[in-house]
Amino acid sequence: MKLYGDLISPFVRMAMVTAHETGLGDKVERAEARVDPTVPNTDLAKMAPLAKIPVLTTEHGHAIYDSRVIIEYLCHISGNKNLLPDEGVKRFRVLTLQALGQGIADSAVGFRYETAVRPQGLQWQGWMDRTKIRVDDALNELEAHWISYLADTNAGSICVAVVLSYIDFRLASWAWREGRPKLGSFHDEFCKRESMVKTKLG
Repeated sequence: MKLYGDLISPFVRMAMVTAHETGLGDKVERAEARVDPTVPNTDLAKMAPLAKIPVLTTEHGHAIYDSRVIIEYLCHISGNKNLLPDEGVKRFRVLTLQALGQGIADSAVGFRYETAVRPQGLQWQGWMDRTKIRVDDALNELEAHWISYLADTNAGSICVAVVLSYIDFRLASWAWREGRPKLGSFHDEFCKRESMVKTKLG
């Protein structure tokens, strides 16, 4: 299997951390593939029409995307029932936590593009302000109501840990730890996992 993308992308790293957590890390080859918001990656587009990362090509030559589908695929072929449980209530709680982590990542990556890639003078301040509020609200929700699920290693906790690391790496001025001691402790502990160490940024 081959995973296309750059580990700086939280979505690529979520998939790669999952590969390690499911015991498939050595079976997933990572191939560098960068994307630009205005210039299409034609090689990537041949596999996935949206030309977004990550894309996983299977041993059967099929392309799988996006990161949520790749995570589920890796859990499925490895037989891992812990990261994405079968039991209904727990499964949908984990999926909701995963969606929260993915949503924070969408917002953080969009904010990074707006501030670092969009030409100076064209940034949309109102959008940036709303995006920061959206992320803060999501982080407050994690601190207040999700610590017990974050304590378990699952698809949701992987996504949250990875996006917090991305914010540290790209948007450190957000200082997300302030006023969120439980979330900070979760992240500190999760980053000690082998899957995170092997995919560490920087």
